[in-house]
Amino acid sequence: MIDVTSLTYTYPTGKTIQFPNFAVERGEHCLLLGESGCGKTTLLHLLGGLLRTNTGSIKVGGQELRELSEAGLDGFRGEHIGFIFQKNHLISALTVEQNLLLAPYLSKKEGSRVADVLNALNLPGIQKKKITTLSQGQAQRVAIARALMNKPDVILADEPTSALDDRNCDAVIELLMNVAKENQTTLVIATHDSRLKSKVKRQIDLR
Repeated sequence: MIDVTSLTYTYPTGKTIQFPNFAVERGEHCLLLGESGCGKTTLLHLLGGLLRTNTGSIKVGGQELRELSEAGLDGFRGEHIGFIFQKNHLISALTVEQNLLLAPYLSKKEGSRVADVLNALNLPGIQKKKITTLSQGQAQRVAIARALMNKPDVILADEPTSALDDRNCDAVIELLMNVAKENQTTLVIATHDSRLKSKVKRQIDLR
């Protein structure tokens, strides 16, 4: 599903990171490991087309990302990739439902899955609630729900458990893995959280 070859990225400061070659199969779960500053978030953004490669190749579902225009990348992301960012980036002025409907609206997909996705994440009946009324755990699950709205082929998650206690860490990672398994979604998690090492067998160390 994901193939990375001879990939490098140069930051505006001039620092260049070279990433290892790797492939992640459809439905496979994978951790990107390493301390802060090793390029985990950068690699996620490259995999999702939010950053452009300097050299090398990234293929997602057989599509070479560097061959797509910016508009083409936007459409490809909307159809195939779900992001879970370190900060949830939910829009506080909108309701839960309005936040979730942004994903299918921007990618021109059907938005009728809101209730089904929320129910799957044990969040029934919160569609009309404002984001500001949710607990941290609820908001995090809404961010996960947003990533699932378009039934993506790939979920890219950036430090989804770093701010959580052990109980909530277990709940979130099991939730992500179960949802990915049900949909045969490829799951790539960037983390420095050592608690996840025992839960996800495939691990790529970027140090």
